[in-house]
Amino acid sequence: MMLEKRDIFQILRWKNVILCKKISGDSALLLIFTCYPCKLCISYSICMDNMQRLDYLNRISTFFEVNPVVALLGPRQCGKTTLAKAYGANSVVHYFDLENPIDLARLEQPMLQLSELTGLIVIDEIQRRPNLFPILRVLVDEHKPRRFLILGSASRELIQQSSETLTGRISYCELTPFSFSETHELKTLWLRGGFPRSYLANSDSHSLMWRTDYIRTFLEQDIPMLGIDIAPAQLNRFWMMLTHAHANIFNASELGRSLGVAHTTVKRYLDVLTGTFMVRELMPWFENISKRQVKSPKIYFRDSGILHAQLQLSTYEALLAHSKLGASWEGFALEEIIRHLHAQPQEIFYWATQNGAELDLLIFKNGKRLGFEFKFNDAPRLTKSMQIAMQDLQLDQLIVLHPGVGAYQLAEKVTAMGLIDYLENR
Repeated sequence: MMLEKRDIFQILRWKNVILCKKISGDSALLLIFTCYPCKLCISYSICMDNMQRLDYLNRISTFFEVNPVVALLGPRQCGKTTLAKAYGANSVVHYFDLENPIDLARLEQPMLQLSELTGLIVIDEIQRRPNLFPILRVLVDEHKPRRFLILGSASRELIQQSSETLTGRISYCELTPFSFSETHELKTLWLRGGFPRSYLANSDSHSLMWRTDYIRTFLEQDIPMLGIDIAPAQLNRFWMMLTHAHANIFNASELGRSLGVAHTTVKRYLDVLTGTFMVRELMPWFENISKRQVKSPKIYFRDSGILHAQLQLSTYEALLAHSKLGASWEGFALEEIIRHLHAQPQEIFYWATQNGAELDLLIFKNGKRLGFEFKFNDAPRLTKSMQIAMQDLQLDQLIVLHPGVGAYQLAEKVTAMGLIDYLENR
């Protein structure tokens, strides 16, 4: 069966079965993949290759029209390798996995190994060999018919040499775990998060087990591989403490006192988690007004499933009964909106004053000021804080997003709307 970009796909999950529905014109074809633990990665690859990530494939193609090097960055196990293989499916590809000892040995002499290659060259887990970046600059400047797709599990700030040596030659594309645009389902996505193996697990308990293992491996193996010398137990303790700071203003001094370390050390821990896509540091916006405004960032777990794993929430019922329910919803919905609008870090802020007025998310997009509030309430009402934000920030629009359905007007330019309604219709 030939799968084309114009085809529409829908994934349905039921116990250990993935139903992949291909709808083309007036016909429909249903593919059924059994998803036992040993076959999970196979079914996941089929879904990822053929169905939902065409937007990212298009982005990579666009970036290659601009620069000969594209860095595909994102957290471990979010689908970078699968996406890279899908991108190179119909072309000549030379693939190097730096977690494979054979490939690692091949690149001990990188100029000898790479200089004669043409076509697409994929280098996976590039953060393991940052000394390759100066070599890539030399190879790129030879202007031969080749392109480099490099995959990394750390941000460009942690892989510093890429920006220093490939300036003017490299584009960056961040790949996230699954979002609503790919699952078209909210409840499981919120509980389990978007990491493919977590979202597609046979049960909630299996999903939690996978995320718990993921966190342990991240702390014990992935962080040391980046050359970061922090005791896994200490970083995990800090990460656990951040569950209480999730969706709140970050106070490095307070966390430092609890951990028995300096606030500068706490900031370093935070930089590690933000640089590996685990945590979002949302910066404050300062409006030119006379009111005293909050200057510290807010902290969010970027994947709701990782937050829930740290809180040991294995079921939707447990989540609904937890004291962090509202904060969890805020972080989950915030990430969905940022992805949906393709908002860049320099476009997203929160806003708050010392008197208590605040706005959860402020996005500058296409010359407009878009405000968002997130309420775990089926029928949110207009608040004084919203009115102040509208006036002081001169918002073009304020959307209050809740878990219900439907939309209704709260005031001029202020609308309450279900998150699904917004994601499907805006």
